[in-house]
Amino acid sequence: MLASSEPMQATLLMQDKELCASAQIDALGASHALPLTTLDLSLARFLQEAQPSVDARHAWLAALVSHQFGRGHACLDLAVLTHHGVAYLGWEARLQAQLPADLTPAAASLPWAQGDASPLVLQQGRLYLRRNWQAEQTIRVSIRARLAQPYATPGTLAQALDQLFPGSEPATQPDWQKVACALAARGRFTLITGGPGTGKTTTVVRLLALLQSQSAAPLHMALAAPTGKAAARLGESITRAVQQLPAAMQAHLPTQAQTLHKLLQVRASVQATPPPALALDVVVVDEASMIDLELMARLLAAVPVSARLILLGDKDQLASVEAGAVMGQLCAGAPAGGYRADSVQWLAATTGQDVSAWAGSGTELAQQTVMLRRSHRFAAASTIGQWASAVNAGDRAAVADLLEAAPAWSASQTASVTRITASAQMHTSLTALARHGWQQWLEQMAAMSAPHAAPCSDAQALEALRAFGQFQVLCALREGPWGVLALNRTLAHALGFAAEGWYVGRPVMVTRNDYNLGLMNGDVGLCLPTERGLRVAFAAADPTQVRWVLPSRLDAVETVLAMTVHKSQGSEFDHVALVLPDRAAPVLTRELLYTGITRAKTSLTLVVPQAGVLRQAVAQKVWRSGGLAALPGNMADHEN
Repeated sequence: MLASSEPMQATLLMQDKELCASAQIDALGASHALPLTTLDLSLARFLQEAQPSVDARHAWLAALVSHQFGRGHACLDLAVLTHHGVAYLGWEARLQAQLPADLTPAAASLPWAQGDASPLVLQQGRLYLRRNWQAEQTIRVSIRARLAQPYATPGTLAQALDQLFPGSEPATQPDWQKVACALAARGRFTLITGGPGTGKTTTVVRLLALLQSQSAAPLHMALAAPTGKAAARLGESITRAVQQLPAAMQAHLPTQAQTLHKLLQVRASVQATPPPALALDVVVVDEASMIDLELMARLLAAVPVSARLILLGDKDQLASVEAGAVMGQLCAGAPAGGYRADSVQWLAATTGQDVSAWAGSGTELAQQTVMLRRSHRFAAASTIGQWASAVNAGDRAAVADLLEAAPAWSASQTASVTRITASAQMHTSLTALARHGWQQWLEQMAAMSAPHAAPCSDAQALEALRAFGQFQVLCALREGPWGVLALNRTLAHALGFAAEGWYVGRPVMVTRNDYNLGLMNGDVGLCLPTERGLRVAFAAADPTQVRWVLPSRLDAVETVLAMTVHKSQGSEFDHVALVLPDRAAPVLTRELLYTGITRAKTSLTLVVPQAGVLRQAVAQKVWRSGGLAALPGNMADHEN
């Protein structure tokens, strides 16, 4: 009788443990101290119900994978979790005790990471949602296949490079633009990274001309960028740069860029339809730091392995809003170079450039990665450039000195970097700065609003868009007294605009792609008076044309007197007012500061309610977990 009861007792014990694990999930949800979302808890609960586990730590792991995904990580890195705990999760230190002490070892027995169709995947100490793991594998396999393609080294390459870079002689620094063109011409996959003003667009134009000069027939080329704004800017820059080429090299070069979503035929979501098979010879994608994990996987799946794919971007800018930091991880080794002896010799023979100071034992990916190092926008003496360098290096002392040296902003101040710091009149100073920065645009809007004013013409609309784009208020946050929502209301009132509704001069940003209207997330327009009433003017693909849209058709726009730094990526403004909040926040990082600072071409005003917040932001660096960070090291160590 006793023996027959043992299976029943074991079953009851198992059920008790399963109930305990389920209760653990409920306890996680009941703890208001833990910053886990409903989605995090729902995933853990769903997995527990679908395949019950007797180990309560498994529920923790499932919830934390979801939590990190929501914070932009491709995975939950168990080694980092072990050594850095709540800091890695973005939690306050007081929550350390909430984590089970032996959480990481439980991953080996995780039932939801077993089998080829498991919802979670455990690989080399990283725990993924399967969708993210699959995207990483697509990227990894595609890059490996492209790097395995034989190098193309036309006999006339050196001559064509010399024609495109006349007078380019070896100096203290190599001509990295020439090096980038040469490497992109010989390989099928190339990464070109560099800060603002380092000549990424100029390099692309010369590269396209170089590739076309080496082809007997016109090449099928495509230019793309993650947002409509970035695509328009790329097209404008390409158009100007093409005119600087030798006349014989200007033929058959593309000058119109499209959004990456349009190129890849993304509608509702990246996963909704299979990627298209693009019949292209060359694909260039600008602002690649903004591309998330799944969109990058779709891009690599769509572009033929035989085509040349060139990704441009600033590895130090903010990563994508969605999960992943693909460009940053792939370019992790770019500053060191890592060029092997054969690459150093080939570059010397083909370009006349000596890169031996950047020699190393890098992998195939390192041989096709170039970092442009000379800024043509920010000279060594440029104060904006000094700010960008100090922030990027995490040098808090240098940043404190720069802030102290920056003069207070005034309408008569001519310094390139100014500040508005703690005082009772900060909002007053900021609105005075906005009136000054937008003076020309405000005068245009006043004239258009005057009684009996003539309807706005296309030329006037383009001029108004240009004038508005000369100045921009950038915020770190959306919420709070120093966030986008509050400052948009404050600025609208101070500039004499209505608090809501459509009115002459209302600047708006599209917040969702609208393929019927041909508008993309990030596009900026102005509400202006026409013969048919109020219409919103957007710059068309052709920079000399305007696209007019009825306001009632715009159901996903917001006023954009102030915008977040995230939304400003891919844009440049003559004068930027970078507004920090009065208290620390997780999103305040050196990458955000660097991105905001480098949106300014000639003038920067820092609005800093609390200097300590600036110092803390400089010290806080974004680091996103993902397996692609190992690609510049040793790809062979990360096989499936």
